Amino acid sequence: MTIEKVRRVHPAWIAFAVTFLTLAASAGFRAAPSVLLVPLEEAFGWSRATVSAAISINVLIYGLVSPFAAALMERFGIKKVVMIALTVVGSGAFGTMFINSPWQLIALWGVVVGTGTGSMALVFAASIANRWFIARKGLVLGALTAAAATGQLIFLPGLSWLATHHGWKTVSLTIASAAWVMVPIIAILLKESPSKIGARPYGAPDDFAEPIHIKRNAAKEALGALRDASKLRDFWYLTGSFFVCGLSTSGLVGTHFIAAAHDHGMSEVTAAGLLALVGVFDVIGTLASGWLTDKVDPRKLLFFYYLFRGLSLFILPAILFQTVHPSTLVFIIFYGLDWVATVPPTVVLCRTILGPERGTVIYGWVFASHQIGGSIAALGAALLRVKFGNYSAAFYISGLLCVITCYFVLQIGKEKEVAAK
Repeated sequence: MTIEKVRRVHPAWIAFAVTFLTLAASAGFRAAPSVLLVPLEEAFGWSRATVSAAISINVLIYGLVSPFAAALMERFGIKKVVMIALTVVGSGAFGTMFINSPWQLIALWGVVVGTGTGSMALVFAASIANRWFIARKGLVLGALTAAAATGQLIFLPGLSWLATHHGWKTVSLTIASAAWVMVPIIAILLKESPSKIGARPYGAPDDFAEPIHIKRNAAKEALGALRDASKLRDFWYLTGSFFVCGLSTSGLVGTHFIAAAHDHGMSEVTAAGLLALVGVFDVIGTLASGWLTDKVDPRKLLFFYYLFRGLSLFILPAILFQTVHPSTLVFIIFYGLDWVATVPPTVVLCRTILGPERGTVIYGWVFASHQIGGSIAALGAALLRVKFGNYSAAFYISGLLCVITCYFVLQIGKEKEVAAK
């Protein structure tokens, strides 16, 4: 390959590749609780609700840190924030190897790991896409969102096998090691922005001028964006829809699918394999969603995504068996295609609320609502399972909320359209 050809690789794609790898690893860290739910229950005799409480706090803090992480990235730089976050995740995961009571699990896995992973949440993907890409932004967002599915696909079966054959502590050690290994990779390969290396964003015109990033107080910037956005109805439509998104994915299926399948007699490794398979179709669905977001009204995309997700959750309680059934695979395919397909259109719509310059911080708050929904589902589904002996009620409630959300996503932007007339 000649030097000329090497130069044709735009540096934006290197930033994309490093971000994809980091988000894939981060997804593996977040997938671990679903693998640890039953092993911790058996190892310590803790109730499923007790273990789920730590997962619920992890999911909640992951979301609440997100808008501040976006502001911190603007203030101190993406690279520094992500490197510190990876170090925190590794330390928290390593510390869980020495726990012997529920409060320690909550403190380490809930608070420490939740804070670290929240600082690398999808605001990281949004920040990279906004800084490095003008063209193909929807596709890039779709691909970076799909990185979560890739990490799930890579980590889940292996972590489940480790927990089953070598004990749950090996899961913590593996996650800690993976987090620490990523730190030097970020330090060496990730560049802060195109201007830092004398380049322009991918697809930028020759006269492109990079927006001036004014260094502001991170907390003030995040809270100021929330104050201004909260006055707009569209913000609440997006916040509410993403609340339901988190409730119906990471909080419910992401946390409890393996345990629900285990209740029906399926082995944990098999159930983890199915959840990883969701990740395969998630990659396809999210890439397609990113491509469609560049071409189709994102509100219409969200309508169909929530509708199909709701219908798939209604049928889930009837298709869990001791072994893998063809109907189970049908659910895995359709649910997987829809898992995080909502992200690209949601990110694009966030940019229209207070403008592109505050779009990432707004998305951070919308994403926080996603994780609040996930947190409620992580604990709520466990409590419903304790009360009724199964997860059916949790799946039905979540499916109904998805269908209701279909109406509200179509209302986004209606006020502006009426005002324009």
